Amino acid sequence: VQLVESGGRSVQAGGALTISCAASGATRRMAWFRQAPGKEREGVASIVTGSLSLGRSYADSVKDRFTIARDLAKNTVYLLMNSLKPEDTGIYYCAAATSPVSNQTLSPAAYPYWGQGTQVTVS
Repeated sequence: VQLVESGGRSVQAGGALTISCAASGATRRMAWFRQAPGKEREGVASIVTGSLSLGRSYADSVKDRFTIARDLAKNTVYLLMNSLKPEDTGIYYCAAATSPVSNQTLSPAAYPYWGQGTQVTVS
């Protein structure tokens, strides 16, 4: 499975941005992670992509501000980000699993496939 992220750019604090991740093959669950300079990679949001159920999960830091969405026909997952803060700055990575992920849906260890990342800068 190959993953290609797009849409990252610079945005002002309080603004909104949507980033996308297109997968080349079938997946069961996809997720967004981010990594700020000098910090560990953290899970942001995940969603089921292998069935009709959504099974969404979010990090506490982005609940009520970010929404993860999918287009199964396009094999694409989106991250809609609102009320952006400077602490949201980082490289956003898309990740995918081809087996079911029942627990730890925001753990990097659950996802064997990763994209190259897209930079989001909030100032």
